[in-house]
Amino acid sequence: MRNRLAKQKHLGVTILAVALAALLLLAACAPPTNLPTGEKVVEIGDIAVLSGAAGSAEQPCFLGRQDYVRFFNEEKGIPGVTLKLVWRDSGTEVVKFLSAYRVLADSALPVIYTSHPGPLEGLKPQLEKDQTPFVAGAVTSQLVYPPGWVYCVWATPSEAATAVLDYFMQSWREEGPPKLQLLVLDGVYGREPVEDITKYAESIGFEVLPLELSPYVVLDAIPQLLRIREREADLVYINHIITGAGPIMRDVERLELQDKIQFAGNEFIQGQSLINMAPVGAEGFLAPRPSPWIDETEIPGIKTMIDMEMKYRGKVHEDPVYLSGWVYGAILCEAVKRAGEDVGYENVDGPAVKRALESMKDFDVDGITKITFGPEDRRGTRSYAVYEVQGGKMIRVSDWREVPILVPWEQ
Repeated sequence: MRNRLAKQKHLGVTILAVALAALLLLAACAPPTNLPTGEKVVEIGDIAVLSGAAGSAEQPCFLGRQDYVRFFNEEKGIPGVTLKLVWRDSGTEVVKFLSAYRVLADSALPVIYTSHPGPLEGLKPQLEKDQTPFVAGAVTSQLVYPPGWVYCVWATPSEAATAVLDYFMQSWREEGPPKLQLLVLDGVYGREPVEDITKYAESIGFEVLPLELSPYVVLDAIPQLLRIREREADLVYINHIITGAGPIMRDVERLELQDKIQFAGNEFIQGQSLINMAPVGAEGFLAPRPSPWIDETEIPGIKTMIDMEMKYRGKVHEDPVYLSGWVYGAILCEAVKRAGEDVGYENVDGPAVKRALESMKDFDVDGITKITFGPEDRRGTRSYAVYEVQGGKMIRVSDWREVPILVPWEQ
């Protein structure tokens, strides 16, 4: 009897869970109810990474895109038109990404955003067939060259890294070449820039040490760091996501390496989360940034972003990924706006948005960054500066400059 009652209780809970899931699905798919009669809705696709290995690192970026679209509708706006973000979660899985793409592409959405670059590389021929442009936050060399229907907001990770390599080399005063150690995520995002970073580093005088790999989930980075210490590395450049870089720098702190070796990494791991995880180890950490830090509120776009985030969320994310999401949202909204002005909002489609993206020349995101695309140009900006963690704050320590194009490699 007890088993039967337990089974009935379990069945009841299962039915309730299914009912709630169905209700949430219906609510998510329902059309907006607060739009004036006759309001035109233009949908923008978003394949987000909200779960899986990279989920926690990507979530603030997703909130930034959501908030910018809301801000655009409320504060800037297009008369008689509302832009709506339609999203799917890829879960850091290729199968889920492909399924999400098929759903959004079959819905004839005029543009799709993603921060999940791996599956997108193989989709380039299909994007051209479907005439579906993508705006990508995470960049790989295959996405920018040869140019296709994918528009990357930043330079490639290898190109961005050159800002740190040049900055370090300019201050090098020791005899012999400095030793560069690459410590990267064991996946497409981490491995992809290794070859080009290595070639560039050697071209300006670095000795590049054997590659060190790290998993998505870092439980213990001591073995890698002990090998790095034994090799007497001078500069360690980490290409990872914050959920991996934080534990790595915590182990740097445990081994007291922060005063013996210069640590650096890509822009998305330098922020308050890194400092919270390794407050001592993160001190002095260098990163290339294509946009200002969030405390530079004298820049109109930074102040607006913070004001809106406080209004919508009640707090400020002190990490670069939210700001990046805000920028991605601005590019998506501007592309749809330009396409609508060209062909009419009832006719906005992929080719119209592609033309709109390629018409962007120094599109100013309210002082945060300027974006330029073109028929052969898939990097929105190549302007970078080096920022350093000093006293728990991100401080710019170099001038802004354009990083070199490494893809295809320029000799």
